[in-house]
Amino acid sequence: MHRRRPFPGEVLVEGNRIVEVVRFPARATPDEAAVVDGRGATLMPGLVESHAHLSIDNADDLAKIGMVPPEETTLIAVRNAKLYLDCGITSCISAASAKPRTDVVIRNAIQKGEIPGPRLLAASPWLTVTGGLGDMRTQHMPHMTSMAITLDGPEQFRRVTRELIREGVDIIKLVISGDTFVPHAPSHSTVMSESEVAAAAEVVQAHGKRMSAHARSAGSVKLAVKYGVKVIYHANFADEEAIDLLEASKDWVFVSPNLGFTATAAYNGSKWFTEQQVQEFGFRDELAAAARGLKELRKRGIRILGGGDYGFFVTPHGENARDIQHLIRYCDFTPMEAILSMTKHGGAAMDLPNELGQIQPGFLADLLLVAGDPLADPNVLLDRSKLLAVVKNGEFHRRSV
Repeated sequence: MHRRRPFPGEVLVEGNRIVEVVRFPARATPDEAAVVDGRGATLMPGLVESHAHLSIDNADDLAKIGMVPPEETTLIAVRNAKLYLDCGITSCISAASAKPRTDVVIRNAIQKGEIPGPRLLAASPWLTVTGGLGDMRTQHMPHMTSMAITLDGPEQFRRVTRELIREGVDIIKLVISGDTFVPHAPSHSTVMSESEVAAAAEVVQAHGKRMSAHARSAGSVKLAVKYGVKVIYHANFADEEAIDLLEASKDWVFVSPNLGFTATAAYNGSKWFTEQQVQEFGFRDELAAAARGLKELRKRGIRILGGGDYGFFVTPHGENARDIQHLIRYCDFTPMEAILSMTKHGGAAMDLPNELGQIQPGFLADLLLVAGDPLADPNVLLDRSKLLAVVKNGEFHRRSV
């Protein structure tokens, strides 16, 4: 059903579930049903953000994230949780919290109905290594922090992973590779040792939790697959061996490429970067490498997730659906394939493959009513005025019909 073209029809919702999907002419509407006339708008599943950072505030400096106190960090996350729901994002997989328990308390408050927000899988801060992404310390300023916890050796990873699971996180986020903005550890480098990854994985698997990983390099992707990382972020420089491993594991693994920052910086970043900086940072080369890899992953049937890394200065919160267009433009995805990256595949990555991300009987009623056709123009999802209704778990968060 998920690949059908749009058709005129009706959806019956009871409680928080979709009960029936029918084409016009539909059967008689139950007398007790409240009728919402879509007036020709498009009904689609709520969006799933696969790489959320609700607790950062469009940051332009990792060190500044670390300097925000926990109380203010919580308020930032509350505001962004509501914003995401306003934007039609009804589910989020966190890709790191700015503080150890921020995601946990936000997830719990959303579940209790105390604050509005998407259903949320709560993540730890980045777990990085000395010299890795997020380690802002220097010899003369040894206490600088970011949104990372810096660890070295398997025993430290084992202990802190246990502590974070004790505090209630759903996901342990590892920073296995380097990154564009780390001169001594660039994107193609693998900075975390296998024993460190293995130690975290041992604890995670023993507690029935899950891992995600910042993994741009080929080596980091291979370690992530070997040790059961469910959502692999970026994978820009995956080589043939890494892609073969991903294909062999496609029943359970997901790749979330998070093209937004790189694509924007490469071709629309003059507000933030000079042409010389674009060249020095290698944004265009990194985007081209990511696109080549994603085209191959697509051919091999590996599930790709949309959205990601929004909440930084180049990728402000609320523009998450822009990555749908990036997949179409740079990676040859069809509009349907790109939208599935933030709906059907997102539901599966949330561990709800038979409950979330599709409009089918029995599924959770997370729905968007859109004034326009996202298949013809995916950017319509960026215009909140075009979202005529946002329904999460069978209840209207907002509506104008």
